[in-house]
Amino acid sequence: MSNEKNTGDKYSKLAGNTIIFAISSFSSKLLTLLVQPFLTYAMAEIADLGLSKILSQYANLLIPFVSMGMSNAIIRFGLDKGNSEKQVFTNGLLTILGGFGILVLCWPVAQFLPDMAQYGMLIYIYVLMSCLRTLCTQFVRSRQWNKLVAVDGVLCTVATMAFYVLYLLGFKWGANGYLLAIISGDFVSVLFLSFTGKLWNFVEFKGINRDLWKQMLRFSLPMIPAQISFWVINASDLFFVREMCNGLDGNSGEAWSGLLSTGYFLPTILTTLGLIFYDAWQLSAVTEEDGRAKFFTKIFRTYSSVLFCCAAGIIWLCRPVMHIMKSNYYYAWHFVPFLTLASTCSCFNQFLNSVYVVNKKSSHSLWTMLSGAVSNCIMNYFFIKWWGPIGATFASFLGLGLVFTLRALDAHKMIGMSIHPARVAVNLGALMCEAFVLLAGVPLYGLWTGLITAAIILYNFAGVWAMARLLLPKIFGQRGKALVNAVDGWVKPKKA
Repeated sequence: MSNEKNTGDKYSKLAGNTIIFAISSFSSKLLTLLVQPFLTYAMAEIADLGLSKILSQYANLLIPFVSMGMSNAIIRFGLDKGNSEKQVFTNGLLTILGGFGILVLCWPVAQFLPDMAQYGMLIYIYVLMSCLRTLCTQFVRSRQWNKLVAVDGVLCTVATMAFYVLYLLGFKWGANGYLLAIISGDFVSVLFLSFTGKLWNFVEFKGINRDLWKQMLRFSLPMIPAQISFWVINASDLFFVREMCNGLDGNSGEAWSGLLSTGYFLPTILTTLGLIFYDAWQLSAVTEEDGRAKFFTKIFRTYSSVLFCCAAGIIWLCRPVMHIMKSNYYYAWHFVPFLTLASTCSCFNQFLNSVYVVNKKSSHSLWTMLSGAVSNCIMNYFFIKWWGPIGATFASFLGLGLVFTLRALDAHKMIGMSIHPARVAVNLGALMCEAFVLLAGVPLYGLWTGLITAAIILYNFAGVWAMARLLLPKIFGQRGKALVNAVDGWVKPKKA
């Protein structure tokens, strides 16, 4: 009886944390969903948006070097009960400051890189503020101050949106305003978390635990090339498209990269769901030790069911929904189907990365992502050459699909987890058929993609309902329980 109670408690705890982090993550990702249409109107030209996205990707490339992958170590070692919270936070802070110092010393060389001479200062500040915010949020999560994380997410969202309006519409600062808005939002978040969590109390420079610091670095350093590889898969598309598609159909390379970045608008819904869930999941993955293989397998089945249904709906509705963009951005719908598939695989990869975190096998995170990055670059070159900018979306999907396959094999070896490969293959096959039907523009494509979506939802209903059974009572209380009982009675009628 106690085992059943403990099992129920860990699923209930995961559901509760998911709701709390949903408030934080959904608000911040809702900003992304709102900002993308806003940017298409705020930016004078498509090329301006393309430049802004490329500049932010420069910063995202530098962040792993400055943080030295420490964001993963903060939460992993912060959750270990035997470690000093002060030493964990201090080690993370010193690592980031040291990494930024090295970046500053590299400025004489960095300024000769494309766009760095003009935008380098803002990119540097962007990197520092992003690293500090990640340090603060990850440490607060490791302390399990989940409600504080939720409030911070809402605050940062509102602040960043306000700065977007001020800098882009008010001052019309273009790419500079885009970067400044993100910097300002992160700065507000750092101040809020520092004062509400009194994080200065966790800074202790005397008696630094060097052994702990070495352990954290040993865990986090392999994350640098892993994060770079992740960046290559997700961001290199913009650079390949900019360089290889310049002049195609009369558009500049930056205009094509702007359209491609706009195509990420709807797939962001999937990554939003993934991040909401992962914020809660990483706590349960580390702290729940009993029956780990069964726990991981069951949660993945439910999680993947939800993602497959959402992916099918996004592909089905992408053409009409993309009309909310400025008219000259509408073509970006062509990028959505396979970017949606790529985002689905990315969410799975993030989930399976928790296996490496639990077992402190960060080197496996490195080589799996590196394999995907190398294959993605090779495929980018050939697919873009053969099929134009849309080829980059195929390359992203196949690259992330390779990472998913490798990590699924690792998860089975390390903890005995199963992803139910036949079921995953059926779902991905159906999504690919839906994507090809849409891109081919077959007669009555809306009907056929709608039928495929309905079939995917029916096929995954049991998994989706398993998640709903946990979340509905948490959200709606007694009414949620009544709804769950009603549906359970309909799905599984009592025998006479």
